[in-house]
Amino acid sequence: MMQKPPQDDFLLKETKPHLGGGKITGDKLSSTYDLVEQMQYLYVRVVKAKDLPGKDVTGSCDPYAEVKLGNYRGTTRHFEKKSNPEWNQVFAFSKERIQASMLEVTVKDKDLVKDDFIGRVLFDMNEIPKRVPPDSPLAPQWYRLEDRKGEKFKGELMLAVWMGTQADEAFPEAWHSDAATVGGSDSLSNIRSKVYLSPKLWYLRVNVIEAQDLVPSDKGRYPEVYVKAILGHQVLRTRVSPSRSINPMWNEDLMFVASEPFDEPLILSVEDRIASGKDEVLGICAIPMHQIDRRFDHVPVNTKWHNLEKHVVLEGEKKKELKFASRIHMRICLEGGYHVLDESTHYSSDLRPTAKQLWKHSIGVLELGILSAQGLMPMKTKDGRGTTDAYCVAKYGQKWVRTRTIIDSFTPKWNEQYTWEVFDPCTVITIGVFDNCHLHEGENPGGPRDSRIGKVRIRLSTLESERVYTHSYPLLVLHHNGVKKMGEIHLAVRFTCSSLVNMMHMYSIPLLPKMHYIHPLTVSQLDNLRHHATMIVSLRLSRSEPPLRKEVVEYMLDVGSHMWSMRRSKANFFRIMNVFGGLIAIGKWFDQICNWKNPITTLLIHILFIILVLYPELILPTIFLYLFLIGLWYYRWRPRHPPHMDTRLSHAESANPDELDEEFDSFPSSRPPDIVRMRYDRLRSIAGKIQTVVGDLATQGERLQSLLSWRDPRATALFVLFCLIAAVVLYITPFQLVALLTGIYVLRHPRFRYKLPSVPLNFFRRLPARTDSML
Repeated sequence: MMQKPPQDDFLLKETKPHLGGGKITGDKLSSTYDLVEQMQYLYVRVVKAKDLPGKDVTGSCDPYAEVKLGNYRGTTRHFEKKSNPEWNQVFAFSKERIQASMLEVTVKDKDLVKDDFIGRVLFDMNEIPKRVPPDSPLAPQWYRLEDRKGEKFKGELMLAVWMGTQADEAFPEAWHSDAATVGGSDSLSNIRSKVYLSPKLWYLRVNVIEAQDLVPSDKGRYPEVYVKAILGHQVLRTRVSPSRSINPMWNEDLMFVASEPFDEPLILSVEDRIASGKDEVLGICAIPMHQIDRRFDHVPVNTKWHNLEKHVVLEGEKKKELKFASRIHMRICLEGGYHVLDESTHYSSDLRPTAKQLWKHSIGVLELGILSAQGLMPMKTKDGRGTTDAYCVAKYGQKWVRTRTIIDSFTPKWNEQYTWEVFDPCTVITIGVFDNCHLHEGENPGGPRDSRIGKVRIRLSTLESERVYTHSYPLLVLHHNGVKKMGEIHLAVRFTCSSLVNMMHMYSIPLLPKMHYIHPLTVSQLDNLRHHATMIVSLRLSRSEPPLRKEVVEYMLDVGSHMWSMRRSKANFFRIMNVFGGLIAIGKWFDQICNWKNPITTLLIHILFIILVLYPELILPTIFLYLFLIGLWYYRWRPRHPPHMDTRLSHAESANPDELDEEFDSFPSSRPPDIVRMRYDRLRSIAGKIQTVVGDLATQGERLQSLLSWRDPRATALFVLFCLIAAVVLYITPFQLVALLTGIYVLRHPRFRYKLPSVPLNFFRRLPARTDSML
């Protein structure tokens, strides 16, 4: 077991950085780089050259430009046999690393042995102008080239040179002096910042009703027919039809995850199970996805009959048999009223339905400033020494952002700012830090994996509106030998609410789209669909340029978090015990009252009990007034910082090596022998479900605790205000009337009930729990 660091080393630390050059504002709905520290850069845009003299024997030249500032040197691409080249490339040099007093831009002729000098332009660093957006970009100018003696000649070079910040439009596309050791265009693209969008996902519902006029090869037996449906890598089967005839019936739903653009068709195969492991294809039907109906509510779409085609393989090609009358009856639709879950519902970043027509207006803007990291651990070895090439990934909603990679630094400074629209305050943004292992061109894509350094989750409902939170978050990763702090990440977060009324209204509506409640999916269906959704997202983002790799996406989406873990099960058990701790304390206190441990207190309780019996109308007002006063009292100690990963809550520090070895074991298990492996896997599968149930129970209890904790300031304010109003209303209303109305409402006829959850239940489900702080 590794040596445990001090407990304070795992805590959140509030900071006071110099954001936006000291001009931070809280009333903006757009990103203006006011949540990051300004970083000064020298920008050089090399546009083009003309009338370059020839240096070769043929009188032509293969020109390229070299920008040199002290020990830093960047070069453009070269052109063959061209005297009027156009490069239009930007170079950025960090001001804090500039030590030279002169900037030199040289045009050279590419040669096999030694590149020939054509001409140069010199700039005094003290004469370079400054530019601050939203100023228009600096117009490039023509400069006459000079030889080494300072004499001008015919060739000219078009340049623009200015001092700016990371807010400059040229910053994302520029070559950075920090990455001077990285070579190759592919490697440079791997270190630049990028914004990605998740593919648009749909649930595809295939309701297999029946088939008619099937033609099995063996007509002397009752066929055992089932339907196999294939969409991409997803394969689902119906049960074997109980009718066992050539006109089988199923009426069974198969659910898939489909992503736009719809490139692959839905393939349905009707098969007859002749023997164990031997099936005969009775007919195949291929349905293009763009022909499938879309529905946005619970109204069923029309059913359709589809002809089944029987294929034979003829010289490697499929040939259709004509005059085949078998057909299948189905109801197929793309479900736009569901939200396709690719994250855990406990810390989901998006809850909107798939169909954009059902989206509501945004309620605000989330702004994130990724400032820097401190104390990062060496993640790999290069030239005999440890090094780290860190970059950040942030995910909220459908938008993923990736910062640029800071080369060979344990204290990287990104100072990049990003913005998201917020549609629901009860969502979570996830920020992860990774080590880039793909910095060299031609590296095997399937070789090294980007190492995880740690991640942070921030629930928006725990943030006060308009306030800027600047904190240093510990980056914690669980290894085989225990929890380890990999460093700290410095973030600035601001949640700006555009409509307080709309945001408060969100606490009364269902957490998920209404189709999840009108036609709910089973737990096993949701688990299977989430698995396929994460696979689709990771595959699509890994094919982007530059790729957001599979291991990064899976870590951000918490793939595998549902697997069995003794450590996590212990943590969930103690969360439940913590929730019931208050009830246990009340029981002990009541026991002390009954046993007259404190006679004065017991007498006061007797008097209070007699008063409430004589005046029962005071019971509910007293309770709500008491809760209102407790809420006001706890306001003084309300949380002032966002939640963070809690090692004690996660039982990461107390886990022994055997438990961690079990947690990091593969699934299926790799532990011998075979019988133990089978039993071991079965135990882990069952225990994983128990663990989930225990965690859900703990979540419900923690939501009760958060009513008055001010963890979610808006929810607590609503509840406290409701308690006050309820206390007043119930005081002036006869108790007997309230009891009568309550009884009538609880026992109301089913005709007057709704399938959607009630407002109190919606409010309760939106309350924060400590799942955000679980490691």
